[in-house]
Amino acid sequence: MSFSEKFAKTYKQLLPSPLSIAILLTFLTYVLALFFTKPVDISYSSYSIDLLGSWEEGLWKEGNGGLYFTFQMMLMLVLGHIMALSKPVSNLINTLTQPCTNTANTALIVTLSTILVSLFNWGLGLIFGAILARKIGEKFHQENKPLNYPLIGAAAYSGLMVWHGGLSGSAPIKAAEQNNLHDMVSGMNLNTQHVPSSIDLGETIFSTMNIVVSILLIVLLPAMMYYFGKKERSYQHLPKPTKIQDHDVVKAEGAERIDQSKIFVYLIGTVILAYAFYKAFLSQGQFNLKFLTPNFINFFLLGSGLILHKSINNFVKAADEAISGATGILIQFPLYFGILGLMVGSGLIGQISDWFVSISNESSFPIYSFFSAGLVNVFVPSGGGQWAVQGPIIIASAQELGVSYPKAIMALAYGDQLTNMIQPFWALPLLGITGLKAKDILPYTLLQFLAGTFIFLAGLILF
Repeated sequence: MSFSEKFAKTYKQLLPSPLSIAILLTFLTYVLALFFTKPVDISYSSYSIDLLGSWEEGLWKEGNGGLYFTFQMMLMLVLGHIMALSKPVSNLINTLTQPCTNTANTALIVTLSTILVSLFNWGLGLIFGAILARKIGEKFHQENKPLNYPLIGAAAYSGLMVWHGGLSGSAPIKAAEQNNLHDMVSGMNLNTQHVPSSIDLGETIFSTMNIVVSILLIVLLPAMMYYFGKKERSYQHLPKPTKIQDHDVVKAEGAERIDQSKIFVYLIGTVILAYAFYKAFLSQGQFNLKFLTPNFINFFLLGSGLILHKSINNFVKAADEAISGATGILIQFPLYFGILGLMVGSGLIGQISDWFVSISNESSFPIYSFFSAGLVNVFVPSGGGQWAVQGPIIIASAQELGVSYPKAIMALAYGDQLTNMIQPFWALPLLGITGLKAKDILPYTLLQFLAGTFIFLAGLILF
């Protein structure tokens, strides 16, 4: 049995599906809250009902979180996927395949392009990389050339290790929303007067630390994958050519002509983009980075997707293909908010925050946050879900210790994105498109995980 097969078998034995993990975490949180936070003057039976009420309140949480946030993240993934399926992006992918002549330079090109796209949008980067890897596999199959296809698949997944420090990073963009931090810590015994209502992206995504870390990732990860492409054996089982998308034009009659009208879709897409940029740049009378909210990103992706697909009909076809990738968000996000409701309603979140404070100081807290975020991501494979569960602890602990809020937020972001390399939840769309299995890419993503650990720790320690 090869190393990759042993690693995949061990991983499967240790962890069940992400949905099972979310359910088990809910049960574990409930039990911990029941036995460690019960007031002395309340019976266990009464308190168990109270905890169920807290869980339900978190599950259907209204306002700036809960189902609202769930839908924001679903749209971000689906709209990014829709853009990746458009003809202009497909043409770009075909252009990128031309210089790919061997495993080494292909690994470099796929890693670099996927990282750059993922820094813009994680959903777009994930599907872009998957389709790029698939097209390259088909090209080498047609040309009867050897290729280490699992390495290329892992290169296409590398964007998930940089996304949280990019423009669609859940924690920094949610922290930039007005009153998001206050809403997160509401219900905790915390003086919110000392917690900022929001944190500008200039202090998180566009901070010196994150820019340096991002540059290191952009340079070192492609170089590392190029090196492995030189050393690793070829892999002969390549995908046969197939069409990822099909935009056959059917003769339309009557009102159906609207569905295929370029003028109509260009008009709608342009109006959406114009309004999005007006609200971002002009409505406040001044420019600031707080305009990069999930709503703005989704507005931009929606307008751009409509224009790139050139008709409502093509857009809907792409949406039908893309929507299945959001299943995990739809089902699991409410469970994560239910966990948060349990933790806040019972006071368990305050106890965890106090424990973090007791073992940390101003220097060590970002490091502890980084490692804990990496661990939590293995069980909560979603940056948005993790921000909902762990974000309040990070903010409360940072206030208590006097640690920089932006640095604490980025420590969480780095830990979250790092362990995506060993948590295959978000690899599922990529595996479906490429035809690879998790056991094929995990040995290479594990090496990326080790390299990323050093890069992120260096950034947190030196800045």
